[in-house]
Amino acid sequence: MKRATVIGWPISHSRSPLIHGYWLKKFAMAAVYEMRAVEPKDLPAFIEIVRRGTIVGSNVTVPHKEAVLPLVDVTDAVATAIGAANTLWSEGGKVYATNTDAYGFLTNLASAFPAWQQVQGVPLVMGAGGSARAVLFALLGAGCKRIRLCNRSPERAAELAKHFGSGIDVVAWADRTRALADCSLLVNCTTQGMAANPALGLPLTGLPATAIVYDLIYVPLETPLLAASKARGLPTVGGLGMLLHQAVPGFEKWFGRRPEVTSELHDLIVADLQGH
Repeated sequence: MKRATVIGWPISHSRSPLIHGYWLKKFAMAAVYEMRAVEPKDLPAFIEIVRRGTIVGSNVTVPHKEAVLPLVDVTDAVATAIGAANTLWSEGGKVYATNTDAYGFLTNLASAFPAWQQVQGVPLVMGAGGSARAVLFALLGAGCKRIRLCNRSPERAAELAKHFGSGIDVVAWADRTRALADCSLLVNCTTQGMAANPALGLPLTGLPATAIVYDLIYVPLETPLLAASKARGLPTVGGLGMLLHQAVPGFEKWFGRRPEVTSELHDLIVADLQGH
């Protein structure tokens, strides 16, 4: 029986077992997807389990996305460019790593707004962590010539802009409101607005009526940023779709079938989130 996992520390919050379990049931597969709490000190031992083929692969969540890179045998171009991996698999006695967050981000955006690239203006990405890395990679790959990046710590933003090279303009935190004037796509990659965290301090009055507001957070499903955007009549995208779409390539790699993100799956995860 094929087995796959998701690892993190902690890991109890993960909805990945519910997502992959839904697909395994749909395909009537005799396979298992489990969650496993792995402390940072035990990460090398876990990678060895994957290398031996005891499990076919694993999703990787915080705090291991960057830490796995030097431990695996092969890192693909996407994970290398982003600087983090969220999907592992074993093949020929080697552990391979990729990152599907950029794919999930773009697929979710295009599903909600197929013509998003036709909106006039410059994308603005808030935050400079791992999620921001994936979003910048995705937007650059989609052909965005200019992207603005804003973070409370300007040093982190400058470091990230340097990592990707030309095309990314760092905006000072104090200038974040002014950067909205010609914004086409506002993406929140911070944890501001998540659960008990304070809301992202960003008044939206200067945002064009055509701008799309995308919050990567999915707990809660409607963040203060999304609520404020909807109140202004702005088009919005939540983070749940990204979570669902980023899971597709890993499932296909491990189990040999490409699953679909359906409204039924979406509603299943929403019901689970609302029940906790």
